[in-house]
Amino acid sequence: MFNKLSFSLSILIVCMAIPLQAVEDPNRFNRLFVPEAANPPLEQDGIHDPSGGGIGTLQQPSAAFEKLDKSKSDNHVNWVKALETKKISPRFDLDDASLEPMPLDLNIVREVKGSMPNVIYPHKQHTVWLDCSNCHPAIFVAQKGANRITMAEIIMGKKCGVCHGRVAFGVTECLRCHSGTVKSDAEGVELNTDSNK
Repeated sequence: MFNKLSFSLSILIVCMAIPLQAVEDPNRFNRLFVPEAANPPLEQDGIHDPSGGGIGTLQQPSAAFEKLDKSKSDNHVNWVKALETKKISPRFDLDDASLEPMPLDLNIVREVKGSMPNVIYPHKQHTVWLDCSNCHPAIFVAQKGANRITMAEIIMGKKCGVCHGRVAFGVTECLRCHSGTVKSDAEGVELNTDSNK
């Protein structure tokens, strides 16, 4: 009995000796958690080298995003709204400024099991920014029923999570994707447009 007690106390003492800073935050990878500050200065964003000579020539996010439409999460910019209101006009092709996007006005309904509303995937909002080859076939196979998508995959940066939670709104705004219900085929799709704002 003495040996078991001694061993347990030894482990406890060793664990107590490890400084809390040495233990990595287990939720650091989890993009569901809100970052400490939205759009931190470039010197503090963990991406840019604060000692680099060119950091002073870059525009700070707070200045760049100041006049854009607001969102509730991530970088607090509603990029789709900013595009619709023509506050931004991204270049469709890096090499040829004369090329224009070819928006595809097609909604895909993904039926969801459980209590969440179905997912309405609007191709139009994506294809004004991106060419089809950005997603097809590497991320999504362009065939009905060929893509199994789970929230776990999205949170881990796969499927929709390749962009959402990184450069597009994150997964904390559930009703931006889970925005519709399916009626009978004759009635089509009912969109919950209030949740897309």
